[in-house]
Amino acid sequence: MTDATEAATNRGADGRVTSAEPSDTPAFARWPVLAVAGLAMAVLLAFAGRYGYHGDELYFIAAGRHLDWGYADQPPMLPLLALLMDTISPESVLGFRLLPIVLTGAGIVVAALTAREFGGGRLPQLMTAGAFACSPFLLAGAGHIVATHTVDAFLWTVIVWLLVRWVRLREQATPDDRLLLITGVVTALALQTKFLIPVFWVAVAITSLVFGPRDLLRRPLLWVGAVLAVLATVPTLLWQAGNGWPQLEMNQAVAQEVSFAGGRFTFLPMALHQAGVVVGAVLFVLGTWWLLRAPRLRPYRFLGWTVLAVTALFWLNSGRPYYVGGLFALCFAVASVELVRRVPGRWLRWTSVPAYAVSAAVAISGLPVTPVEEYAGEPYSPMNMALEEFGWPEVADDVADAYLALPPAQQARTTIVTDTYWLSSAVDKFARGRGLPEVHSGSRGYWYFGAPPETATDTLFVGADRHRLEQYFGGVRQVGVIDNGLRVNNGSQGRPIWLCTDRTAPWSELWPRFRHMTFHW
Repeated sequence: MTDATEAATNRGADGRVTSAEPSDTPAFARWPVLAVAGLAMAVLLAFAGRYGYHGDELYFIAAGRHLDWGYADQPPMLPLLALLMDTISPESVLGFRLLPIVLTGAGIVVAALTAREFGGGRLPQLMTAGAFACSPFLLAGAGHIVATHTVDAFLWTVIVWLLVRWVRLREQATPDDRLLLITGVVTALALQTKFLIPVFWVAVAITSLVFGPRDLLRRPLLWVGAVLAVLATVPTLLWQAGNGWPQLEMNQAVAQEVSFAGGRFTFLPMALHQAGVVVGAVLFVLGTWWLLRAPRLRPYRFLGWTVLAVTALFWLNSGRPYYVGGLFALCFAVASVELVRRVPGRWLRWTSVPAYAVSAAVAISGLPVTPVEEYAGEPYSPMNMALEEFGWPEVADDVADAYLALPPAQQARTTIVTDTYWLSSAVDKFARGRGLPEVHSGSRGYWYFGAPPETATDTLFVGADRHRLEQYFGGVRQVGVIDNGLRVNNGSQGRPIWLCTDRTAPWSELWPRFRHMTFHW
């Protein structure tokens, strides 16, 4: 199809896109899109409370009880949200997870609106919404648990939609720079969640200068929004600076974890899997390609190069594959619109139905659909993250039992320390009100919550091994073990509980040596 032919076509009554630059934006396919969003939210609700809290969720709650302007491993947004959700619904996992469920539904709507900005009618909007709902990352990852990537992916999706809308209005000679100001506000929120969004904006700045629209960077409201984003981030940056920039060390720990899972070699395959087996992966690739090559998408070409640049930067820095998840909706939208334009409707219908069915099944399989009892006796697999939503009340019970078994006089001089922030967070959440002292950990952000008191001469230590503990204590004796009661081998099952006595130095001297950014000590 030539450029002239593309420009002469129009959108048909069935909602199929046939115009490169429609004079009017297609109607929002409200009810079909809301139906997809509602179905996805219903699926998430059905499995939200099947197991229990994830270890990271417990940590966010614990961090919320130590509110600060910053943390070693994240900005302050998630701890604040987790504290709010736990306060509203302290005994309900389902209630706690309403946040990611609602954000997933909202993300589906924003993704469909992005397709609309590209001229997509009802069918492309529905395809985009379906692809979003069938993404293992966006559904089973970001949609299932309260995590930084839950909020971050949604905010990226909103920023991309606003930017696409700004370009579309600019091309129609009706620019609305207020959209750029709003992107600054949303960016400020993203910077309170993760420090990833600057990668996107650096890529946008470079690619827009090279490929246009060059006047993007000359818009005053864009820079007003940028100033707002920077000002909002100053408190957490000051916290980082005052604590030696632990986020940089955390980035190295993430890179090390990624290397264990294949590193750069598996980054792209895993990113495509996170986009969605069959539908998501295909649309992600096609969407990027058409952003780069389709003549009618020339004004948006910089976004195609932005996708490549962001992906390359995360790949080079050994980031997690799902870091590119905030760009999935963009590529889904472009590919859906172009497929409807280019592929005969009958063929598209015949192939789409089974493809979406398979993709949905794969995405749902990432949720805790299997009864946890069926994992009894199976070897431990660090890739089965669903099992890290199980056994936390038992962790707290086992630690509490070991502590309460001590003589009262010894309890008074005993502190509790664990080797992972998950274990400490579980005890903090589920053993409150049982007479235990404050729990501590040298793990990641938990170390910054404070050292044990100097009056604690004895330590109940959960995890680690005897040899390491004997470097800091004269006496190390095992007094318990973590047991979830179902022989399910997750990361906590079988961890020893040690009673450590005869501390070799004051806590003020020992505590810095307990600090670690690796998951296990």
